[in-house]
Amino acid sequence: MRARLFKPARNAMQSGTAKTKNWVLEFAPASAREVDPLMGWTSSDDTQSQVRMSFESKDAALDYAKSSGVDVTVQDPKTRKPVIRPNGYGENFATHRRTVWTH
Repeated sequence: MRARLFKPARNAMQSGTAKTKNWVLEFAPASAREVDPLMGWTSSDDTQSQVRMSFESKDAALDYAKSSGVDVTVQDPKTRKPVIRPNGYGENFATHRRTVWTH
């Protein structure tokens, strides 16, 4: 059995970082998907590809994979530089501004 261990990226539609703290262990599909000729749905006989497990830490996930005999590929997350302005949003409305605030 093969699996992928990764930390999910934040949702592009939101500014928050919910559901990005835990590590996710996702199993790779063991067989190809098939198209049902009558309905056109895709299906597979592999139920492991539906399993997604989340862990608090990378070490906990690797320990589980080692004890279960799962071959794991680890994808380390890319760190994101926070975008923080020196004075923040309130600077736009400060009374001591030297320039006129425009859109």
